[in-house]
Amino acid sequence: MMCTKLTLVFSLLVLMLMVKEITPRVEFTNFKCRSVNKDFAEFTQCTLKSINRTYKYISGRVTLYKLPITKARVNFGLYKRFNGYRPFLYNQTIDACHFFKHQKANPVAKYFFDMIKEFSNLNHSCPYNSDIIVEKLSTDTVNHHVTKILPYPEGDYMLETHWMLNDIFSAVIQVYLTLF
Repeated sequence: MMCTKLTLVFSLLVLMLMVKEITPRVEFTNFKCRSVNKDFAEFTQCTLKSINRTYKYISGRVTLYKLPITKARVNFGLYKRFNGYRPFLYNQTIDACHFFKHQKANPVAKYFFDMIKEFSNLNHSCPYNSDIIVEKLSTDTVNHHVTKILPYPEGDYMLETHWMLNDIFSAVIQVYLTLF
């Protein structure tokens, strides 16, 4: 009797060590970039690269033709798929030049910016005198933000941004991802 209880306890311990913790995971499903005014700005790179089944990253580069950029406004909205993409939680327009100087003033924008700041050259305030680059933003980084920092429910999401540079509507960027 004692031997069977000990065997059962030992078996349960081994089983618990073998089972991985089940945590939500993010996967990029699509990445779209559209230049609205090609005389002002144009995307020279807009890629979603899959290295293996679990590691994907996105990269983007926009070439700016009318420099310097002294005014920048960004509208960002988060959408969740419910028979089409519907607004979910956030839809804000910010003055990007002001935001880069005073990031603590807008915690929602800071939450999204913190995902890309290590992977981009958007690390200073206006003026911008060169191309804007986001290089190899991985699912691991996004996964940490949407599961650990501010958890989201499972589902399909789209983050859409509209960029106005020097008062000219310039670009639309859409990042599609699945949280499961």
